[in-house]
Amino acid sequence: MGQINRLKRSKPCLTDKLNTGRAAHSGFGWTSSNWSGYAISGKKGTYRRISADWIVPYVKPTVKATFSSAWIGIDGFKNSSLIQTGTGHESVNGKVRYYAWWEILPASETVIPLPVSPGDHMRASIVKLSPGKWCITLRNLSKCWVFRTVQRYNGPQSSAEWIVEAPQIGFDIAPLAKISPVCFTCCRINGRSPGLKASDGGIMIQNNVLLALPSAPRSCGDAFSVRRLYPKSQPAGKSRKTAAR
Repeated sequence: MGQINRLKRSKPCLTDKLNTGRAAHSGFGWTSSNWSGYAISGKKGTYRRISADWIVPYVKPTVKATFSSAWIGIDGFKNSSLIQTGTGHESVNGKVRYYAWWEILPASETVIPLPVSPGDHMRASIVKLSPGKWCITLRNLSKCWVFRTVQRYNGPQSSAEWIVEAPQIGFDIAPLAKISPVCFTCCRINGRSPGLKASDGGIMIQNNVLLALPSAPRSCGDAFSVRRLYPKSQPAGKSRKTAAR
């Protein structure tokens, strides 16, 4: 896993303008070849703190190597900067792997050497401490560990995200792993509910195939799930599903 992870990184949201109509048809606001979930944007300096909980998904083993990440972050949507932390879930050589990580673009992800298993309850936060100084915290509430690091970051702070991603491996976007739905709860921005709306949601399309779809946000706008799709399960019409919690 070490060699693969040294070459693995997230990318800013690769928007797919050709399929914007498919996002609207599904009831959401944007399409991407590497992201699905929710993203909000504002003026420079708007976002200084983000947090959320999620459940680590299960991965179905595949012969071909497949990858996925679940994470929270600031920037990367409509800009090329990004500070983030999350979990990775992949199938390589028919074996599934789960791990935690943090990352500040353009560097590759840094693996957190603590145990992660499917079904674990994760809690993450990224907080601006002072100009250029940020604290990244990731907790595994199921395994009772906490990881914290303070890093330099000077991005524009103009977007914030809760995302399931097909990461970049080498120079290419990886095939998305076959994962169970990822449920994000307790989403917060600057200490408050982001008040997510369907128009803040995005779907993942690769090679003209819809691969991942978020649910509509919960009524209070702070929870949703992202579902991996397959050709036979492509949704027809608008999605009215709500978050699992």
